[in-house]
Amino acid sequence: MAEHAVIHLKNVDIFQQKHLVLSNVNLHIDKGEFAFLIGQTGSGKSSLLKIIYGDLHIGNGEGMVADFDLKTLAEKDVPYLRRKLGIVFQDFQLLTDRTIEKNLEFVLRATGWSDKALIAERIKDVLDKVGLRSKIKKMPHEISGGEQQRVVIARALLNDPEIILADEPTGNLDPDTSEEIVILLRQISQNGTAVLMATHDYHIIRTFPSRIIKCENGVITDNVQLV
Repeated sequence: MAEHAVIHLKNVDIFQQKHLVLSNVNLHIDKGEFAFLIGQTGSGKSSLLKIIYGDLHIGNGEGMVADFDLKTLAEKDVPYLRRKLGIVFQDFQLLTDRTIEKNLEFVLRATGWSDKALIAERIKDVLDKVGLRSKIKKMPHEISGGEQQRVVIARALLNDPEIILADEPTGNLDPDTSEEIVILLRQISQNGTAVLMATHDYHIIRTFPSRIIKCENGVITDNVQLV
């Protein structure tokens, strides 16, 4: 495997139950790379992401993600893999009964942080990165959808991940806000964290030309060109 690869799949077949979803998957994503993942609903995008974050097991082929061997990954080690990943969904999944600060503190404590001063410092740091330091005491319902998605990205950054998996992160946002979120994700990749963004939004893809990986007809095609 190349020295800088953070995702490396070789000849992997991906199953949901006993149904073959994607066959002979070969995927290589380097540190700091930004790539789009496209494909129709049911084409296997979500299954591919599940393989990467350890929710599905690989039966054949080889898979390394953030130095974890997916072939031998034990159930007890999945949480440690996921600490190397930041996962961003379109539906935010913020805890609605607590402030932005407490949302982020909850994740840090759940992943082993205990020092109050370090927790406070880390929360401020990630909120600075997404431009939301001033919203630290707000409740989720008191900020806009775009700001909520920025909080989700801040949450994904808490444990300094090697990879962010963004599954339709702009799906619930208006076009201008969507562009702001993609600009933020690209900035994050330029700072060394790889970003794989699944999307149906071809306007976004055309506005921010990047590597395109496509799931279609049970296979993955890399470096796709849009017509």
